[in-house]
Amino acid sequence: FFQRKGRRARVGVECAALQIPIGQGQDFEGVIDLLNMKEIRWNAEDEGETFTVTDIAPERKADADKWRAKLVDQIASADDALAELYLDGKEITVDQLKAAIRRETIGRLIVPFVMGSARHNQGVQPLIDAIVDYLPAPDEVPPAVGLHVKRDKEEQIEVPCKETGMPLGLVFKITYDQNMGSLCFVRMYSGKISAGTQIYNVNKKKRERVNRIFRINADKEEPMDSVSAGDIAAFIGLKLAQTGDTIGSEGMPVLLEQPKFPQPVISVSLEPESLAERDKMNQTLDILSHEDPTFTYHEDSETGQLIISGMGELHLDVLVTRMKDDFKVQCRVGAPQVTYREAVTAAADASESYSRVLGGRENTAGITVHVEPRAQGEGNLYTCTAKRSDNIPDEIFDAMKSAFEAALQSGIKFGYPCTDTAVTVTAIDYNELTSTSFAFEACAAQVFDKACSAASPQLLEPVMSVDISCPKEFVGDAMSQVTARGGIIMGQDSKPSGELIHAQAPMAKMFGFSTNLRSVTQGRASFSMEFSHFQVKPDGLGNAW
Repeated sequence: FFQRKGRRARVGVECAALQIPIGQGQDFEGVIDLLNMKEIRWNAEDEGETFTVTDIAPERKADADKWRAKLVDQIASADDALAELYLDGKEITVDQLKAAIRRETIGRLIVPFVMGSARHNQGVQPLIDAIVDYLPAPDEVPPAVGLHVKRDKEEQIEVPCKETGMPLGLVFKITYDQNMGSLCFVRMYSGKISAGTQIYNVNKKKRERVNRIFRINADKEEPMDSVSAGDIAAFIGLKLAQTGDTIGSEGMPVLLEQPKFPQPVISVSLEPESLAERDKMNQTLDILSHEDPTFTYHEDSETGQLIISGMGELHLDVLVTRMKDDFKVQCRVGAPQVTYREAVTAAADASESYSRVLGGRENTAGITVHVEPRAQGEGNLYTCTAKRSDNIPDEIFDAMKSAFEAALQSGIKFGYPCTDTAVTVTAIDYNELTSTSFAFEACAAQVFDKACSAASPQLLEPVMSVDISCPKEFVGDAMSQVTARGGIIMGQDSKPSGELIHAQAPMAKMFGFSTNLRSVTQGRASFSMEFSHFQVKPDGLGNAW
C-alpha cells in the first residue's frame, strides 16, 4: 500500500488512495474511508455481505487526518475548481471532493483505488460505489457506431445513448440456467425494449419475442417490465440469438460491430461413461457451444467419438468440469490434440466423369474445377462459373455446392478441414435423361480430391501470438522458454509494470509452457496467448496425433 512509486509504475498515472487499511495481511480488519472519515468493517459471519460503519478510533485519527490531507492536496493540484477552495483555506465538502475525483478519473489524470480482501469477500461494496461515483455513465461516452444495413451503400450511422431513440442492443453473452433456460445478456445502446414484445435480430434477419426481462444481481433475478438505453439485462425467449448479435428495429436496422472470435486450436475426445449418457452429453454440448462461440464439437466419422475443440487446455478443462459438475454428465476425456488444417499451395485444374447404374437407373455427371490457394486468413471460397441453362435444375447446383463444402471440411490427405482454399466449378456435363443430384454429389467429391492432390496440399499447424509480461531481470529466461519451443521473438516493449515480450510459437509446442514460465521467473511472469494464423507444419504429418 505504501509503495506509491510501485503503484504508479503499474498504471502509468498518479494513484489516489481513497481508503487506508486497518491492519495488513493476516491482521487486516477493515478500512478507513478518507472521504467520509469513517471506519468500515465487514462481518465475517455472512462472508462480507454486510458491514458496519463507525467513527475513527482515537488512536488512528491522526494517521487518517494525515492521509486525507495528502488526498485533498493531490486532487487539488490537478483540479482548478478545487485548487481555488484549497488555496483560500475554505472547507472542502465530500461532494466537492467526489466531483473533482470524478473529473480527474475521466480525464485520465488519476486512478482512484480502494482496498479489500478478495479471500474474505471484504471491500466489494465500496468498489461498486466507486465505479458508480467516478467512472463515466453510458450517456457520457461517444455514440455507438453501426452500419445501416438497408441502404444500398454501406453507411455508418451514429446512435446516441438516449431512451427516446430507436431500440438498439447487443447480445454480449449467453448463459444457461437450469430453471429459466437460455439467458441472453443484452447491453442497450439506445431506445427501450419491453417484456412481451417482438424485436428484430439484425444478424439473423428474423423477428423474436422477448418473453421476460430480468436484472441479474449475483444469484438473484429481479423481473423488469422494460430495459432502456445504458442498461444491461437478461432476456428470456430469444431462441435464434447468438453472442455478438444486434437486436433492434426492423424499420431502422443498424448492425453493431461484431466481435471476432478466434478459431479453436486444441481438441480432446469425449466418451460417455454409458450409452445412457450419450444423449445427455449431446444436449449439454449444444448448450455449451451456444454459450461460447470459441467452443465447437463434432463426431469423428471414423471412431464415433465426440471431439470438442477450444482455445487451450484450461478452456477445455473448465468446460469439461462444467459438464460434470453443473450438468451431471459423466464422461472420459482423452489427451489434448492440436487442431490442424489442410490447404493447397498451388493452382490446379481437374475434370471427372461419374457413371453408375443404381436400382436399374443410370446416374451420370461431369465436373471441371479449378482450385487455388487464397491469402492467409481469407478462409474457403466456393464459386460456380459454369454456364447455366434453363434445362439444368437448381438442385444440381445446390448438390454440387453442398458436396464441395462438405469436401472442404473433410480435408484432402489427412482428414483435417481445409482453410484458405478456393474451389471454382468452371464447367459441368449435364444429361437431361441420366444426370441426377446424387451423381453430381459423388462426382464433386471425386474431382475435388483429384484437383487438390495436384495442387501441392500441405498440412498446416496453428501458430499462437504470445505476449509475456515479466520483470526485466527475467527477460532472457522467458525468451529462452519461447525459442526452445520453436517460437520466434517478434519484439519487446518496456512498460511501467515491466517488460512485455511479443512472440509467436506453434501451439503443438506450447503444452506445459505456463508451468515452465512460472518456474524460471519465480512466479513473477504472466502470459496471454491467442490464435494468430496457420502455417505449414515443417515435418508434415509428423506427430499430428
